Amino acid sequence: MSNDALILLVEDDVRLRELTERYLAQQGFRLRSVANLAGMHAQLKQVHVDLIVLDLGLPDGDGLHACRDLRAQAVGTPIIVLTARGDDIDRIVGIEFGADDYLAKPCNPRELLARIRAVLRRTQLPAGHAAQPNVEAVRFGPNLLDPAARILQRDEQRTRLSSGEFAVLWALVSKPNRALTRDQLMNLAFGRDHEANDRSIDVMISRLRKLVEDDVRAPRWLQTLWGAGYVFVPEAAKQ
Repeated sequence: MSNDALILLVEDDVRLRELTERYLAQQGFRLRSVANLAGMHAQLKQVHVDLIVLDLGLPDGDGLHACRDLRAQAVGTPIIVLTARGDDIDRIVGIEFGADDYLAKPCNPRELLARIRAVLRRTQLPAGHAAQPNVEAVRFGPNLLDPAARILQRDEQRTRLSSGEFAVLWALVSKPNRALTRDQLMNLAFGRDHEANDRSIDVMISRLRKLVEDDVRAPRWLQTLWGAGYVFVPEAAKQ
């Protein structure tokens, strides 16, 4: 994977923004940095951005709500959110609002670099980190998953999935009737081991069920096997 991706850094702390920008530039990335949400929106209108590193506490608004609004506008640009506290609730809400990953501040630049590379890999390749250029769309019930475009279509509604959402859904869909543990799904979606108190996978499954299920309280396609994990149960899935 090439490092020439364009990263948009949204951070109001001048010193931290400059240090992060300098470090990522040294790693070969192209950088644009802004101090607020207004600057972020202006940049998104001007250039194609490959990934956004978004601080949650900004002077002109809440980064979480900005993340949610971007997803509501079908903006599929990968987003890594930075939270000052790193509380479990911040991470859960970040995933609920459409973030691809999260990192507590202050963070080690190498950790941020690793997360950026992992998210970009998921963006560029289907889950499993292996190129699958000829994989066909998968239909299950009223849902059609396009793995090339990472678009989920249900009836007439089209949703561009975040890289994390796609990684989880594709991992399940590509292994029908096979239970995947939270550890396995965490590794596929975030490229790291599952933490005992991390509910990100549960939250993401909940988000996906809202997209694909008729009744989230009685899921047909994305089922839970208690003590085993989650499983995709197709009726006549073709891939």
